[in-house]
Amino acid sequence: MKSRNNIMTLVLFGLSILFWMNQDWQIGDKPLELKVLEMEQQELNEQLISAQILANKLDQVYTLFDENLALSKKDSLAEDASIPFLKNLAETMNNLDISLLNVKPRPIEEQGNFLRTPYELIIKCTYDQLGKFMAEIERSPRLISINEFHVKNGIERVKRTATEEDLLEQVVEIHLATLTLVKSKTKAI
Repeated sequence: MKSRNNIMTLVLFGLSILFWMNQDWQIGDKPLELKVLEMEQQELNEQLISAQILANKLDQVYTLFDENLALSKKDSLAEDASIPFLKNLAETMNNLDISLLNVKPRPIEEQGNFLRTPYELIIKCTYDQLGKFMAEIERSPRLISINEFHVKNGIERVKRTATEEDLLEQVVEIHLATLTLVKSKTKAI
């Protein structure tokens, strides 16, 4: 009986070794190959998602270039005090019931591949209107940089004002600039 148990143990041990050798031979490095393929599939899925986003937003990208790319420094988009920009700005202020007190266009500043056209605005509005105005500027298809703004709300104003309603509207000075990309001239090789 003891010899029969020993033989069964040896046979079982031998079959286990054959099983694991067969597993290694049949499956081998396939799990590693599967992991590599999964990583490739994940990268391709990310590229597909990016392509889908670009396809859906392509009209917005076109608008961004159309509104902000000048073919040269002499282009109408790059000229001082761009009339379409000022009209758009005035329309936005009218929609928000903001009083425009003064607009001062400044000379264009050339910085690398783009031009900055600075403006100084003085407006009269409430804080709520100012926030909405800033949000509208951010949503604009035009590239606009707000450099600084000052709310003219000194102690003298509070002392001079008779009612609280007069304190609701503030005089705000805003320094902003439109950014215009200038198409670079590349030489063909």
